Amino acid sequence: MKLNNRVLVIDDDPDILEFIEYNLSNEGFKVKTTTDPTIVVKLISEFKPAIVILDIMIPEIDGIELCHIIRANKNINQPIIVFLTARSEDYTQIAGFEAGADDYITKPIRPRLLSKKVESLLRRNYKSTNSKPKLEKFDIDRNKFSVTFEGKTIFLPKKEFELLEFLAMSPGSVFNRDVIMDKVWGNETIVGQRTV
Repeated sequence: MKLNNRVLVIDDDPDILEFIEYNLSNEGFKVKTTTDPTIVVKLISEFKPAIVILDIMIPEIDGIELCHIIRANKNINQPIIVFLTARSEDYTQIAGFEAGADDYITKPIRPRLLSKKVESLLRRNYKSTNSKPKLEKFDIDRNKFSVTFEGKTIFLPKKEFELLEFLAMSPGSVFNRDVIMDKVWGNETIVGQRTV
């Protein structure tokens, strides 16, 4: 299976879009950009990006809301979503992750570092997709955040899906709370012990 290297970038600043497109294209990525958040779902459906990079401060629909819209749409293959923004406050980052983001990068960032982060996220997603667990009556679809059980498909919120997927990858294993929080929530978001 060939690695999908398509990247969709959304920002209201054409200069930033041009800068990102130029640098990621030079690293071998296929890049599409837009300043219009209202066409993003359509672009995802047509372009089928593996990763979406978006700013938070976008006119009409801000990035947090747009992330919610993308994650709520069950008719598209769900991309990796990364915020690239000048907003660095903890509460904004938490809101981004709660909306369904996979990563959060603050501007400015060096082009080489951005491309390496994108590469890393794509590799991680590729490994996850190609080691999709299938447990007897369960079929877990990483792209759609769905679980099919006895012919019935259930769509789960992102974190619930990731928790189920993590546990399904090691049937019969027992994990303590710290391991689960590290593997599913990572160290980007502060969550209480009672979350798990």
